[in-house]
Amino acid sequence: MSKPSPKSSPAPLKRFAFILVLFATAGVLLLLPQGWNALMYGAQPVQAASSILRPAAKLMPGAHDFWHTEGNRILDAHSRPVRISGMNWSGFETRQAVPGGLDVQDYRVILRTIKQNGYTTIRIPFSNEMIEMPSVPDRVSFSNVSGPINTDLHNLTSLEILDKIVAYSGTISLKIVLDNHRSEAGSSAQESGLWYTPQFPESAWIGDWTALARRYQGNSTVIGMDLRNEPHNAEKGGSCWDCGGANDWHRAAQRAGNAVLAVNPRLLIFVEGVDSYAGDSYWWGGNLEGVRRSPVHLSVANRLVYSAHEYGPSEYAQPWFNESTSPATLASLWRRHWAFVSEAGIAPVWVGEFGTPNGHDDVESSVPGSEGQWFASLLDYLGTHPAVGWTYWGVNSEDRYGLLSAGYSAKPANQQKAEALISITQTMSHEAADQVAPGAPFSLKSDPSLSATYNRPSLTAAAPPEARDDSPVPIDQIAQPIRTVVSPHVTPRTGGAVRHTPHHTVISSASVRYAIAASVRSAVSNADQSLTEGGSVVSR
Repeated sequence: MSKPSPKSSPAPLKRFAFILVLFATAGVLLLLPQGWNALMYGAQPVQAASSILRPAAKLMPGAHDFWHTEGNRILDAHSRPVRISGMNWSGFETRQAVPGGLDVQDYRVILRTIKQNGYTTIRIPFSNEMIEMPSVPDRVSFSNVSGPINTDLHNLTSLEILDKIVAYSGTISLKIVLDNHRSEAGSSAQESGLWYTPQFPESAWIGDWTALARRYQGNSTVIGMDLRNEPHNAEKGGSCWDCGGANDWHRAAQRAGNAVLAVNPRLLIFVEGVDSYAGDSYWWGGNLEGVRRSPVHLSVANRLVYSAHEYGPSEYAQPWFNESTSPATLASLWRRHWAFVSEAGIAPVWVGEFGTPNGHDDVESSVPGSEGQWFASLLDYLGTHPAVGWTYWGVNSEDRYGLLSAGYSAKPANQQKAEALISITQTMSHEAADQVAPGAPFSLKSDPSLSATYNRPSLTAAAPPEARDDSPVPIDQIAQPIRTVVSPHVTPRTGGAVRHTPHHTVISSASVRYAIAASVRSAVSNADQSLTEGGSVVSR
């Protein structure tokens, strides 16, 4: 009896089907340029303004760690107080359209240097031109004396390089605040002081913001949007607060903020001040006096952070820097113009820019009215008011206020300044904050976590709950009035102010700050051993 024939094998049919699918897929990729580029280079080409800003789907580490506000505090996703303490990294807003240092150093080395020094956040300035007219920058190098660098940035546009920075920052737990620094690419703030220009009207400004919100939607590495850098020129046709009309900055901020929140309601919205309010002039973006009568109202609660910029006499010789200047007069000046917002529990405040040159006297001086006195006093204030966040201007070594030395190595340009900044990077705890719950009278409490060093008595002041809406806060409940009027035309900004420790002030002695800095640096260095190394990056 013959054996039955074996069953025919289905293998040839499976192979044929597989080949058909393979050819079909290849045909689609060849017909669609973006598919081919994705296959070959792992990136899609950036096209024109509104269509380019698709969600960056692959950039989603920490997708559930968006921050929010309560009273004068910023809280993380678990409602624990956190502090913005970080660096500005400029360059995207300029004609080079890329952050400083990428012509000499790998971007991941620079980011790790920031992280390893204990900073939590980077403020990244950009221009509308960079968003709407993307190009491949020519100030990116791919090797240095240590070997290959920036190997994954070949042929990328500025916007795609921003994607890379956001993605890597997420892997090392750095947060990012995007800052619309100006409209056309250039240096410093917009010359007119407005948030719009003929080439980039308000509609483009808001459109670019919503496109960026959509691009990074779901990626909590980007925690918020600083809507416009340094609105100013209030008395000469620039941005004004509560003045009505096309130049009313606080109403424009509401429009843009609400548009962003309509795309991603989990973002923080940072609103800077102006330069002059009711005849009282201050630094560009540093005057928040209008908040007392006309606060910004957003469509989503617990998303608003006010921001001020603060500088010393090396930026401009303002009249409040004189032989009578003291830490007390400076603190009163800050309370009048921006600190009252935090101290009265209206909303959190973030000092988005401050900085100092790198000379010894810029960092240490007890001379009244000096850069050093101003810087030391500001660091004392920030050290005892951890609810107030800050980002120093800046990390760029080419800037006169720059933190890093030439070559963007880990070595700081001024060690004293670096250690002084490290000493105030502590993260807030539930007990260690001058925190004010919504609707409660505020009390400026000493920080228990620093009680061994800062033995400052408690101060109290009554600010009625009504201060949280449109009713004005009587100035005598905030601070002794300081009336200083100066021309709003101060020098264009490339950096900021200075740090100094008065020798007669025990709580801010250099030895104490450096001891704190050493402790913080050691803890951060130990924690950083587990950070990802990624790519061809030179270890430091």
